[in-house]
Amino acid sequence: MPADGDHRRSDSGDQLLAAARLISIAEATSFLLLLVATVIKHTADHPGGVRVLGPIHGVLFLAYCAVIVAVATAHHWATRRTLLALGASVLPVAPYFVERRWLRPSASDRTADAAHTGPGTPATSASEPAS
Repeated sequence: MPADGDHRRSDSGDQLLAAARLISIAEATSFLLLLVATVIKHTADHPGGVRVLGPIHGVLFLAYCAVIVAVATAHHWATRRTLLALGASVLPVAPYFVERRWLRPSASDRTADAAHTGPGTPATSASEPAS
């Protein structure tokens, strides 16, 4: 039975992952929409989309970087994974992959389990494939 502190830590970790997933998807989507708006701006001489989506994407980009650092710290990510997730912010669809691969609870649970298991304790359950 987890202690109250462990339960609270798990709840805040789940909330952090949920926020990270939402921000990751929003940032990737805003990037794609901004690219479309940029094409429209230059082909149809209609800059309105860039004027609206530019600042929105800028805020989401900063939020994505901040939440990735927070998740990496809270879940003890390796430096390489953290840098790859941050680097994903400059590629149009890469945050979708970060969300799918690293921000799902099962992926971070496996990472946390591997980091917090003692000797003789399996890092994954029998139903999960070892990665």
